[in-house]
Amino acid sequence: MSSPAPNAIVTSVNNGVQCIFAPELTATMTGSFLPIGTLIANPVHLIFDNQGTVPVAISVDGGTTTWHTFPAGEAIALDMRANHGLAANFSPKIGTVFSGNGASGTFSISYTYAS
Repeated sequence: MSSPAPNAIVTSVNNGVQCIFAPELTATMTGSFLPIGTLIANPVHLIFDNQGTVPVAISVDGGTTTWHTFPAGEAIALDMRANHGLAANFSPKIGTVFSGNGASGTFSISYTYAS
């Protein structure tokens, strides 16, 4: 496949999608698994942020299985479509409930989605 001419207009780019900033999901940790929040859309970008001074374990099954334990102050940003173009199927499901377990502090999850 050849590249377009230097001044060619590329028409295969989808510019009809808007970035929506979802409400932040947040919870103050109490020492046992509790819900942080529920996804209202399929995220494109996710930011997990342990704002506390102790580790927080994150689960998507109510605490049966830990997905990741965030040390104090750790944040992770995930770009769910970095190598997948417009693949809407590479994203956590709408309705996914994140739970957290830590002795104290606040944990937040921020995300964007396409509309």
